[in-house]
Amino acid sequence: MPDKAHEFAGMKETPATSSTGLDALLRAAAESGEAGARPVDSWNPPYCGDIGMKIRRDGAWAYQGSPIGRIALVKLFASILRKDDDGKTYLVTPTEKVDVEVEDAPFLAVEMAVSGDGRDQTLTFRTNVDDVVTLNADHPLRFEQTEPDGGLKPYVLVRGRLEALCTRAVYAELVALAEPKGRNGDKVGVWSGGVWWELA
Repeated sequence: MPDKAHEFAGMKETPATSSTGLDALLRAAAESGEAGARPVDSWNPPYCGDIGMKIRRDGAWAYQGSPIGRIALVKLFASILRKDDDGKTYLVTPTEKVDVEVEDAPFLAVEMAVSGDGRDQTLTFRTNVDDVVTLNADHPLRFEQTEPDGGLKPYVLVRGRLEALCTRAVYAELVALAEPKGRNGDKVGVWSGGVWWELA
């Protein structure tokens, strides 16, 4: 795999001043396996602090305040993301772990595909970094109330503790598929993966 650290070097406004810099992290990530999510849950490296990485609520990544525009780099970083039981999100390689500030969710669900219908219906989501996730018991859907309007934000579990926030367009598609259920038909939801998911 090419050394992506050199590709990115010209984009940084502030060079790394320690061994826990972006170049070192990129090299470690590139050397840690093939494309796609890495086995980050099996790695237990030392915590190396904050290097200024951020995922904004619109899904954009930034390093020390500068946008990371190259999707290949974003996908590389996304492949080594991990959210630990302390509630914090990190970039993890076999040799180091650094903070990532996440404004909302680390991923966005930007597209939804539907197959089958009724109880046999399956909903599959694509994220902004091209993860493909089927809504089922292993990848559940949950809602969080927003303030102050009391609206709902839907999230799909991608892997580990990492979730994708459904975009408004995808949420609208979910709502369009909703069917009534319950004794009085007072609940609405969708079927996927053999599970009824209430939209509430």
